[in-house]
Amino acid sequence: MTVLIAFATVEGQTAKIARFISNIAKEAGYYTRLINTDELSGPVSLDGAKRVILLAPVHERRHPGTFEAFITSHKDELAIRKSLVLSVSLKAAFASGHEEAHDYLNEMLLRTNFKPDATALVAGAVRPENYGYFEKEIVQHVVLLGRNIDPRDGAREFTDWDELASVVMTFLDENDQADLTSLK
Repeated sequence: MTVLIAFATVEGQTAKIARFISNIAKEAGYYTRLINTDELSGPVSLDGAKRVILLAPVHERRHPGTFEAFITSHKDELAIRKSLVLSVSLKAAFASGHEEAHDYLNEMLLRTNFKPDATALVAGAVRPENYGYFEKEIVQHVVLLGRNIDPRDGAREFTDWDELASVVMTFLDENDQADLTSLK
């Protein structure tokens, strides 16, 4: 079975997550196809893909425009395939941020009018080498407020790779009769 993995990335963590998903799917015997929505110049054929995993980071409360445009322009093709949407954010790294992280995901799904079979929140990373002064201040004094994490200390990943692998394999497992909405 072919799994299409379509992603957008801003600082590189979501691209790393997409490659990780591709690798674990391949190890489980699936064929994969990676598409970076930031690099597309037109529509993409989803022919041959039985399952689709869509993932993108949240920055300034939104997923990238290229990602939302991909979903919107391929909505009909996506609707006839099993789909999992992963929303990557720092808010997802902390229990107190889950409600807000869900809001970002739900708002994107409303804007695109897309109803995936399953969704999940994925904790992202802090990559201060990619930030300007303003972004560093926002991350430190807004996003990480009250946490003992200083972006000046360098990059820090919050992604739970084992949990992510479990979510993806549950979604991909054709023999698993579990209700995919339990991933939401």
